[in-house]
Amino acid sequence: MNKVLTLIIAFFVTYVSTFFLRKLAFGLHILDLPGGRKIHKSATPLLGGLGVFLGFLTGVFLNWAAFGDFWPILIGSSVIILIGLIDDIIGLSALFRLIVQIVVSIFIVSLGERISFLPPTILGNALEIIITVIWIVGLTNAYNYLDGLDALASGSAAINLFFFAIILFIFNQPHLVMFSAVLIASCIGFIPYNLSRRKVFLGDAGSTFLGFILANIALVGNWAQDNIVKISIPVLILGVPIFDMIFTTIMRIKEEKVKTFLEWLRYGAKDHFHHYLVDLGLGHMGSVIFIYFVTISLGISAVMVSNDRAFEALLSFSQASIIFGMIAILIVMGKRHRRKHG
Repeated sequence: MNKVLTLIIAFFVTYVSTFFLRKLAFGLHILDLPGGRKIHKSATPLLGGLGVFLGFLTGVFLNWAAFGDFWPILIGSSVIILIGLIDDIIGLSALFRLIVQIVVSIFIVSLGERISFLPPTILGNALEIIITVIWIVGLTNAYNYLDGLDALASGSAAINLFFFAIILFIFNQPHLVMFSAVLIASCIGFIPYNLSRRKVFLGDAGSTFLGFILANIALVGNWAQDNIVKISIPVLILGVPIFDMIFTTIMRIKEEKVKTFLEWLRYGAKDHFHHYLVDLGLGHMGSVIFIYFVTISLGISAVMVSNDRAFEALLSFSQASIIFGMIAILIVMGKRHRRKHG
């Protein structure tokens, strides 16, 4: 099928299905209720992620001849979104969700997709498998944590996918370019509902689905021959959710909010990157735009690195680390200032 037509269909399937899923969510009381760590003020339907998934799946099946090789990602993402939907509807324990995510990640690795940069020894292979599982599970949950402000997760995913697509196009991987573009179109079809008064949320189903797909595109894409460059590109593009996960974990341990791994899994509070930006006075949309700009900046760096050597990749990675370090310092200082004068 014509590529442009495929993207238009994926967009409209998401846009139209989300309209009906919103009504269904209200009818079945599948709602995100305000209170606790939640920022929103009224009950909001949670089935937006299913709309994104339906648009994406439609686009994929319209071009199955091109996307057939990606069937492990499609099976894995279907399991992820199913578990997310069950969690949105009746609630599941964090430990159970983690176990399912690990099993799905092992399924992906068992079919040959994994981060590869160590010597081909038994120890090297084992470490690569462990790192790959951590990568998939970590990004799956990092995007769930990023979904805390309107259009943040869906918009960030579209930006991430755009820069993945640029580099994939440069290195002549048209099927994966189109795979990414279909998900971009689906995300864009959802965003208007996330920003309107008749709001719909992605839910855990949608945010974990996006994180899982992005983690796997990073795995299957051929980014470079050099191992350092090959690893740097996905890390730069997905720098914001990675930073959020690491920074939030460090702060929670430092402030003794969590003491065990299970406590970390279950803990929920307004202490993520975007929450701190709101507290610093940027407001909801200002914080989203700020994170968009950081994401775009990192994406540009990734495109530039794609034609470089390991040394330049390390320099770009160091630059990104310094930028995130500066942001972390500003957040910590702002937090101390509020405590002192609040």
